Amino acid sequence: MRDLFLRAARGERTERPPVWLMRQAGRYLPEYREIRAEHSFYEAITTPDIAERITLQPWERFEPDGVVMYSDILTAIEPLGFSYHIEPGVGPVVENPVEGPDDVERDRTPVDEELPYVGELLERLQERLDGRAAVLGFAGGPFTLAAYTVQGEPSRSFMALRELRAAHPEAFRALLEQFADVVAEFLEYQVAHGADVVKLFDTYAALLGPEDYREFLLPLHRRILESVDVPTLIFARNMGGRLELLADSGADVVALDWTVDMAAARAELGNVPVQGNLDPAVLLGDEETVRARTREVIEAAGPTGHILNLGHGVHKTTPPENVRAFVETAKGVERS
Repeated sequence: MRDLFLRAARGERTERPPVWLMRQAGRYLPEYREIRAEHSFYEAITTPDIAERITLQPWERFEPDGVVMYSDILTAIEPLGFSYHIEPGVGPVVENPVEGPDDVERDRTPVDEELPYVGELLERLQERLDGRAAVLGFAGGPFTLAAYTVQGEPSRSFMALRELRAAHPEAFRALLEQFADVVAEFLEYQVAHGADVVKLFDTYAALLGPEDYREFLLPLHRRILESVDVPTLIFARNMGGRLELLADSGADVVALDWTVDMAAARAELGNVPVQGNLDPAVLLGDEETVRARTREVIEAAGPTGHILNLGHGVHKTTPPENVRAFVETAKGVERS
């Protein structure tokens, strides 16, 4: 339910935890694979009719409390003139990556001109759901967008961007600043077209050391998240021991990956609402285990300010019945 989701995001006690899953519309669903057999990924996300159908597939099956628009974290690079495609077996490949410090400055197109299909999708979702679930928008964070556009493709270390930081810190800063500006505009645009909640995925931000994170990235996260007037979530992987950096961003909710102990995170963050954080691999097992482990996360998180989710996206081999077990477990919680 939309109201349940928003109350948890505001840090309120809820009768049960609201629930949704990152990548909940995707390859684990046979109906998704049928659509994608006929349409490329880019065609699917840029065609509102197709994107709406895909977005609502998990809602029609499981009725989660949050419905996240079908899109991609790299969508926000397009207003700066970057192009990308999904390479089978590789992932996102940027077709015109940053080639060096002299290639950092880019002309920028207004978001509403470059990405009008996102606004149309959000309006469609609001009309279809009519308050039955929160509509979630999102964008990649500045470090993650910069990582892809400098490296050109997925990487474990994104060393090309880290080398730019070491050798050309001002160019590194300028690149992050540009992405922060476009991401803030993009999230504002999403809110204007119907997003109830927005999430900032700076997934690879932990590749920065704490000092660099505070200097280069934290002020940009704050600027982005302060630009919207709806509840905000922030997510970065492998932030155990540095969760205060995410909390200091000003996000309303800190999303936890599965490597973080939920009870320890709650103790460290105090009253800051959290999202997460079941290991996605648990959903590859049996339903009984899914339900038991999900209950453990719910119990550790407590009744106040918790949105149930996985600690990362649904894996493509996940049985849909295990997603159902995960959602049903949350909906079966009864609190006085």
